[in-house]
Amino acid sequence: MCAIHQPNVFPRLSTLAKLFAADCWIVLEDVQFTRRDYQHRARLADLDDPARQRWLTIPTRLPSGRSTLIRDALIDDAALARRRTEGMLRQHYGNSPHWPALAQALAPVLAAFATERTAAVAEKSTRLLLDLLGWPGQILTSSDLPARPGRSQRLADLAAATGARAYLCGTGGMTYLDPAPFEAQDITVLPFRPPSTGVWSTSRRVSALWALAALGPQAVAARCRALAAAPEAMLEA
Repeated sequence: MCAIHQPNVFPRLSTLAKLFAADCWIVLEDVQFTRRDYQHRARLADLDDPARQRWLTIPTRLPSGRSTLIRDALIDDAALARRRTEGMLRQHYGNSPHWPALAQALAPVLAAFATERTAAVAEKSTRLLLDLLGWPGQILTSSDLPARPGRSQRLADLAAATGARAYLCGTGGMTYLDPAPFEAQDITVLPFRPPSTGVWSTSRRVSALWALAALGPQAVAARCRALAAAPEAMLEA
């Protein structure tokens, strides 16, 4: 089972759960950077009141303007961006009993600011959160795999390159996905729709950091495993 997703900064719980349910995550980093997406920002929910939310944004400049690829986007003043990111994370989640484990896991994310590349920080943040959940899957990069042009055709080719027999697709992707290229390669498209109650009620908006800080990595991992065990049931979740 394969998931294809752009590198997101401290991804939302719904995104993290989708990747967790897959055997392989293909990092889609050779497509156009989009400022209104989650490639350089995340919503941090207050530890005690998740309805209170604040954007964490990595200031990003695009060397080639709007045509800049995600992998080529650069952090504007990486040292300052690192300090602000570290301060916001501590401010929001420093009082959590799980903060020591989170802080230790997040140290390599802060170190990635030295690359001065937004995508490096975003990908590292997702890798580290998956590691916290004990995900045993494989991570590949889209630019390293063969694929034909065309949005759905390319996704189908990338999935096929991993040997996947199923493709996990989020709710946004299902609005435009053409299933024909997947059917041609005998790949089943599975819509990924997590529940909308409990910890999942904010999963499509706020960073998974809130759930990890409020419940702890083991509790979040247990919920993700429950979804991953029966992805077909997500249609009714």
